Amino acid sequence: MDMQLDPAGDDLPLMANTSHILVKHYVLDLDVDFESQVIEGTIVLFLEDGDRFKKQNRSVEEACQSESNKGCKLGMPEPCHVPVTNAMTFSSEMEYNDCAICSKGEKDTSDKDGNHDNQEHAAGISSSKRCCDTGNHGSEEFLLVLDCCDLSVLKVEEVDVAAVPGMEKFTRSPELTVVSEELRNQIVRELVTLPANRWREQLDYYARCSQAAGCGELLFDTDTWSLQIRKTGAQTATDFPHAIRIWYKTKPEGRSVTWTSDQSGRPCVYTVGSPVNNRALFPCQEPPVAMSTWQATVRAAASFVVLMSGENSAKPTQLWEGCSSWYYYVTMPMPASTFTIAVGCWTEVKMEPCSSGDSATETPFSPPEADFRHVGVCSHMEYPCRFQNASATTQQIIPHRVFAPVCLTGACQETLLQLIPPCLSAAHSVLGTHPFSRLDVLIVPANFPSLGMASPHIMFLSQSILTGGSHLCGTRLCHEIAHAWFGLALGARDWTEEWLSEGFASHLEDVFWAAAQQLAPHEAREQQELRACLRWRRLQDEMQSSPTEMQVLRPNKDKTGHTSDSGASVIKHGLNPEKSFMQVHYLKGYFLLRFLAERLGDETYFSFLRKFVHAFHGQLILSQDFLQMLLENIPEEKRLELSVENIYQDWLESSGIPKLLPDQLVLLLEHLLEQKTLSHRTLQSLQRTYHLQDQDAEVRHRWCELIVKHKFTKAYESVERFLQEDQAMGVYLYGELMVSEDARQQQLARRCFERTREQMDRSSAQVVADMLF
Repeated sequence: MDMQLDPAGDDLPLMANTSHILVKHYVLDLDVDFESQVIEGTIVLFLEDGDRFKKQNRSVEEACQSESNKGCKLGMPEPCHVPVTNAMTFSSEMEYNDCAICSKGEKDTSDKDGNHDNQEHAAGISSSKRCCDTGNHGSEEFLLVLDCCDLSVLKVEEVDVAAVPGMEKFTRSPELTVVSEELRNQIVRELVTLPANRWREQLDYYARCSQAAGCGELLFDTDTWSLQIRKTGAQTATDFPHAIRIWYKTKPEGRSVTWTSDQSGRPCVYTVGSPVNNRALFPCQEPPVAMSTWQATVRAAASFVVLMSGENSAKPTQLWEGCSSWYYYVTMPMPASTFTIAVGCWTEVKMEPCSSGDSATETPFSPPEADFRHVGVCSHMEYPCRFQNASATTQQIIPHRVFAPVCLTGACQETLLQLIPPCLSAAHSVLGTHPFSRLDVLIVPANFPSLGMASPHIMFLSQSILTGGSHLCGTRLCHEIAHAWFGLALGARDWTEEWLSEGFASHLEDVFWAAAQQLAPHEAREQQELRACLRWRRLQDEMQSSPTEMQVLRPNKDKTGHTSDSGASVIKHGLNPEKSFMQVHYLKGYFLLRFLAERLGDETYFSFLRKFVHAFHGQLILSQDFLQMLLENIPEEKRLELSVENIYQDWLESSGIPKLLPDQLVLLLEHLLEQKTLSHRTLQSLQRTYHLQDQDAEVRHRWCELIVKHKFTKAYESVERFLQEDQAMGVYLYGELMVSEDARQQQLARRCFERTREQMDRSSAQVVADMLF
C-alpha cells in the first residue's frame, strides 16, 4: 500500500508497524496536573513479535516517509532519576498505589518540542531515513514505530522483567541464572499468552513487571506522527525488547484531550473523541488490528473523580493528604483508540431514597472463576468473554453508575437514571448478552462536540439530552448502548467503513427505544416510519451540501482493509474537520440496514443479527463479512436479487442517495407534496432518477398527485394510465383533477371516466360522476 502523504492533505496516517510487532498490553502510570494542564508519567508496553502472529516475513516498506522525516528529532534522553519501589505482591483487588513517578522538581532538559536530546548519544545515530527499517533487512536495526503526536517523550528504556520475584515460572529454567535479552523476551511471551482463566494473575504480574527497574536506555526518534524506537544490535522484532517503558508528558494543546471547565465552573479534562484518537494522550499502536488490554493508575487531587474505560468500578485510594489514586483494568483486547478517560469534580447521581432503584445498579456482577463456563464456542482470541459465561448471558441490566457536575444531578435523577434500566433491558432483548460487564455514564462539559460517545464500560452524554422530556435522552442512550455491540465488541477493521458502527447504532436505536417504551407493534412501526422520514430529509440535505467523495461508505473499494507491508495505512479524509459533522455514515448505513430488514422481515433479520454478533464479537470486521454471512443465512426466496456486489454498487461504493424502497419513495413524494412550488425541471429529474412510472401503485399515486398539483403536462400520460389501470386507487385523483379548476386537467378526468365508466364498480362510478358533472 502506498504510504505517500500529502502534508497539506486531510488524510490521517496510521504509522505503527503492526505487521512486525504488536502491543499486547499497556500499563499506564499517570499524574494529572490541572495547574499546568499536563498529564505525565510512564507507559509500559508488553510486546509480541510478528513470528508469533504471522507465519512468514513479508517485505517491508519504510515507515518513515521523506516528508514526515523533516524535523525528525533524534534522541537518547538524559536519565530521569526515578525512585523505584520494591516489587510488591498485589492482592486480587489490584490496588496499586506506590507506582514510581518522575520528580516534578527535576530540571527539564528537553528541547523546544519537549523531547529530551543527548547530543553525545545522538551523534552515534545514523540518519533517520537510514534507521527507519521496521522489519528485517540485512544488518539494519529493527525499528518499533508507534503512533504519537503532541507528546513530549522524555526517555525510553527496556524493563528488566527477569528481576521481578516469581518470574522464573515463566521460563524454561528453574532458576534465573543468566539474564539475557532472550530470557526477558521469553518471560513476556509466556506472560502475554496466559489462558483467560488466569487473568487476575496476569494483571498482577503485568503490574509488578511495570515497576521493575530499567536495564538499558533505548534510542528513539520522533516526527510529526510517530515515535520510533530501536536498540543497538537488535536486527529483528524477535531480538527487540518485549517490555519497554516510555517516560512522557502531554502538551496543553494536545489534540486527544480537552482541558476545560464543567457546568459548575470546576476544572476537568477528558478525551474528546479527536480525529487523532489517543496518540496525543499516550504513544500507542492506532491501527485497529493492534488489539490490546490495559491497566492504568491515575493520580489526581483528592477532590477529583477519575473515570476510565475499565471493567472495575474503581474507588479512590488516598496516597497522602490531598492526593488520591484510581486504578482501572480491561481484559478484553480492544483497539487503543477506544481508551477513554475523564477527570473532574463529578458527583455520582443516585436515586432519591424514596425511589426504588434497580438492584443492578447496587449489586456488582463479578462472578468467580468457578462460574466461568462455556455456553458456546467463540472465534476471537482468548480472553474472559461474557458470551461464554452462563450468568452473564442472562443478565438483562448490567451494573451502572451516573456521574455529572453537581448542578445537573437533579436533571439526571428526573430523566436519565429512570431510562438506563429499560434501555439496557431492551438492548438485551434484541441482541442478547451485553459485551461489557458494567457501565459508567458521564454528563460531559458543554463544549463536547456531539450528543454522545461510547467507549468500553463508559459513555459520554451531552447535557442537551437532559431537557425537554425523555425522547431525546432515550434515543441517544439507546444509540450509545448499541455501540457496545457495533463499534466496540465488533469493530471495523478499516476505519473508512464507519457505517459498520454508526449505521448499525442508528438502526438499532429505534428498535431499542421502541422496546424500552413497550410500544405495541403498530405504534413502534409508526414511530420508526416518522423517524425514517426525518432521517431521509437530513440525508437529502447532506447530499446537497457535502463533497461527493465524502458520501461514499466504502471509499477504498477493493483495497478496503489493505495496509502497507509494515502494517501502516492511511485513513482517507481522517483529518477533515467537516467529517466529524457529517452524518452520511449514520444515515446511508441506517437506510441500508432498514432496506435489508424490510426485505427479509424483522424476525429473520434480527435472528440473523444475534447469530452474527455471537460469531464475530471480539473481532474486527469488514463489510463483506456481514453481507456474506447475511446472504448465506437467509432463505433463498427472501434473497431475491441481493448480492454482495449489488449492495456494494448501490449502497457502499457510490455517492449520492441510495436506491429507495417503495415506502421511502412514498415518504419522499409526500414531503414534496408539501412544497408550494416545484419546477418542471425538478419533476423531470425526479421521474428520471427514480423511474417513477415503473414503481408500485402507492408510489405512482403520489407521483400523479405531484403531476396534477404542479401541472406537469409532459407526464399527463402517467395520470391517464393510473386512472385506467388502478381504478381502486384512482377515485381521489379524479377529485384532485377537478379541484384544480384547470380546463385541461378537467378534460383529462372526463375523458378517462368515459373510457372506464362501464368497467368501474357501481359505487365508485357514482362517486366519480358526482365529482365530474
